[in-house]
Amino acid sequence: MGSAVSLSEPRVLAHAKHRLFPDIDGSNAYAVTDTQFATDEWLSDRPIDEELRSRLTPFNHVRVGSGYPDLVGVGALESDLLAVDRLGDDPPLVAVEAKGHTATAAADVERGVIQAYDRLHEANAAYVAAPVDAVSQSDRTLARELNVGVLGVHEDGGVAALEVPRVVGNRTSNEAAAIRFQATAQGVAEKSFGLNHPKNYLGYALALYHPADTRDVLTTHVVGAVDGAKRGASFLGLVDERPDRAVLTPLGEEVVRFAVNRYASVETALEAFDDWKRSRKRFITVAPQWGLLTRRVLWQYPATQLLVEELQTMFDDGIAAPSLVDLVEWLHVHHPTFTVELFIRGTGGVRERVLDADGELRRSELADGAVFHSPTVFQLKAMLYHAGVVAERGAEPHRLDPTTDSWALREPLHAR
Repeated sequence: MGSAVSLSEPRVLAHAKHRLFPDIDGSNAYAVTDTQFATDEWLSDRPIDEELRSRLTPFNHVRVGSGYPDLVGVGALESDLLAVDRLGDDPPLVAVEAKGHTATAAADVERGVIQAYDRLHEANAAYVAAPVDAVSQSDRTLARELNVGVLGVHEDGGVAALEVPRVVGNRTSNEAAAIRFQATAQGVAEKSFGLNHPKNYLGYALALYHPADTRDVLTTHVVGAVDGAKRGASFLGLVDERPDRAVLTPLGEEVVRFAVNRYASVETALEAFDDWKRSRKRFITVAPQWGLLTRRVLWQYPATQLLVEELQTMFDDGIAAPSLVDLVEWLHVHHPTFTVELFIRGTGGVRERVLDADGELRRSELADGAVFHSPTVFQLKAMLYHAGVVAERGAEPHRLDPTTDSWALREPLHAR
């Protein structure tokens, strides 16, 4: 086998990931590697070094079809990777199966083609990635017949598209939908929320509509962290960030209409924000109507409804004040992929600690506040607190005790 043994499955997958998603930090792109690769060794004898693991991160265990692909991602692929440019306006959901050489056997490409084909029940495009010298003509013929793409990986890391698939319009499962969600402007990232009071995001929508300079207006009346307010407003779906400017979405326009209806002008509405600078009081208490508006805006954010529904179900089952650990464990049973993406950081080796090779949670690791996404456990929870949804505000991860951090609903419904 010679030096080709170096093209192990993890390394093949890393090269394929880079070929498919070279700008993973760009807009509308996100990909996760299966948790079986979040290990120190591959096949018990070949180490996965830190550099390789960092290229494969983040990790999650995402069910697509009847199994768990080695890689699941969403992104606008380069034209030479697909038989058609796109399907509709959304980038395709892609599943990848990787096959690599071992010390005793060559990559089983045919098996990879069959596995990738199974993913087409729910993915828009599926690929098998393998060392180029292992791909036979019969493998390519089978892949072509099954509409599976073939990525041939060279020893130097180059990747050739030997067969390109057609994009299909299959239904996306709830688990795979969590990955598609992460590729949108509302997907949870370390910088999705930088501010923990909802007034800053509502205020950005008003300042954007105001005829004067947005930055000056926001700094004068709301908050000096203009970029953070803009990013959070985009995250909540109040504004759409385009290459040349930000524009109000229909939801953002409703915030403006509310302000004009209540104050007669946006300028007068913004003057009211002066009174709330640096306020730590619950927003729905000091400004009830704005608090209710915040609640409606937060309800449009996809995670809010799921969180409230599951917290209510926990209450119905006798868990009135679940800790953060309780909540994450509960959610992971019913919505594993979404739970990991919403709560667990994807950087710094965190998911390697929290998830085992089968994607199950290691409960002991959840006691460390540092494993959690700050935008969820601090900023989002703080906004749910200000909107009157949960009883307690959020805490920064370094100050967080997940075993006592309460996620109780402020107004749970009692059984009738």
